[in-house]
Amino acid sequence: MPELPEVETVKKTLESLVLGHNIERVTVRWPKMIKRPDDIHEFAQLIEGQTFREVARRGKFLKFHLDDVTIVSHLRMEGRYGVYEASEPFDKHTHVCFHLDGDLDLRYRDVRKFGTMHVFSKGTEEDYRPLSDLGPEPFSDTFTVDAFYQRLQNTKRNIKATLLDQTVVTGLGNIYVDEALFQAGIHPERTASHITKTEVEKLREAIISTLSHAIELGGSSVKSYVNGQGEMGMFQQQLFVYGRASEACKNCETPIEKSVVAGRGTHVCPNCQHK
Repeated sequence: MPELPEVETVKKTLESLVLGHNIERVTVRWPKMIKRPDDIHEFAQLIEGQTFREVARRGKFLKFHLDDVTIVSHLRMEGRYGVYEASEPFDKHTHVCFHLDGDLDLRYRDVRKFGTMHVFSKGTEEDYRPLSDLGPEPFSDTFTVDAFYQRLQNTKRNIKATLLDQTVVTGLGNIYVDEALFQAGIHPERTASHITKTEVEKLREAIISTLSHAIELGGSSVKSYVNGQGEMGMFQQQLFVYGRASEACKNCETPIEKSVVAGRGTHVCPNCQHK
């Protein structure tokens, strides 16, 4: 699933491709993706004739700000956007198409069909689900050590499960949770409320630095992720633990171990990350 760095990279690439373009027509080939409104004809009517004014991000969600409405889109497991010549035939995985002026299409492709789209009156999208449930952005002023520490104090879950909870801090998924915990020297099975404030400060810094570095490198193309221009990310070459089971730790040469924590495949250095 694309995480914050990947979605941020998609946002940046789409800005250069769609801003200023008018949506002349909308084609929905998989109605189940459209969550609000639940009628695809109403969905199309709200969007047609509108112009792309801004592409933004909230957590793992893309926000397409048009003239009067905002489209909130989640890529889920394998969703991707791309701009194509209108004459290019659809492939079988293209499920939503925004037909633009200039004989261009913004197409949403999704092999697994898990992606979602909501439309809200512009400026109200943060007042409703799914965005209203999200916790602070890792780069925001509200993601302070004190606030983060208090959130961890209020749960009995392990730290891995807690960081995957988008209401605690938004944008983190399996890859960057594993990487941030490694950088902070914290074992994923540690109970979140038992982590000291000093450790929380270190973890917060690790989250911010890991995500920042990943954004600089265009995200991680571990599976099928590409940006809005079809380009792979490069951060996977910098990973310390994720996807490196049985390989030597880059810090201490201890073999990286893989297990299941919080229902997810989890990578850890047993020497650098103590329980």
